Amino acid sequence: MNNSVNSTARLVGAAFRALLVLTVVTGVLYPLAVTGVSQALFNDKANGSEITANGKVVGSELIGQRYDLPLKKGEETAAPDLKWFQPRPSNGLGSNSVNTQYKLILSGATNRSGDNKDLIDWVTAAKAAVVKDNSTATYKVKPSDVPADAVTSSGSGLDPDISPQYAQLQVRRVAERNHLGVDQVEKLVEQHTDGRTLGFVGEPRVNVLKLNIALKELVNGG
Repeated sequence: MNNSVNSTARLVGAAFRALLVLTVVTGVLYPLAVTGVSQALFNDKANGSEITANGKVVGSELIGQRYDLPLKKGEETAAPDLKWFQPRPSNGLGSNSVNTQYKLILSGATNRSGDNKDLIDWVTAAKAAVVKDNSTATYKVKPSDVPADAVTSSGSGLDPDISPQYAQLQVRRVAERNHLGVDQVEKLVEQHTDGRTLGFVGEPRVNVLKLNIALKELVNGG
């Protein structure tokens, strides 16, 4: 009987010591080591790829933002503020209807089949809006000029980048609204166009938040 009790006590003691050791190693030492390495070698990425302006964090280069006018009474969605470069449509965004205690924005795909009527109507309306918004007194946008990313959202609806073609399409409107020369704004887009990763992965892209920060600096004479 005593041998059985002693054996059980030893097993329980060994299990407790193993639990304690594993808790310290995997719950304390390992997270600290990973955090230390990531902060030392990849500080920017480990902290969410934050973008700062005037000493303040204004967003992340991984998450898209909207640039809209204040919502007016009676409007369901705010109109875009056309003095800024606009991102891809964010139709993938939804509202939190499960726990209404918190005002959350949810992301999600908006994929439809090519012959889906909702998709056709949505893209047709979006293209007409892009043509209207980006046409100026001296330059008229043609529907054939509108790239796909101007009228479709990404899988998450949170894409922070647009194509150089969509950025170029917006240049004249942005220049006119901000009383800048077209060449100045074109140069800004060129400076903020990133090529393919490693020269062959992905597509050239323009980060909208970074571009708009540079635009603000240019408008303010920075």
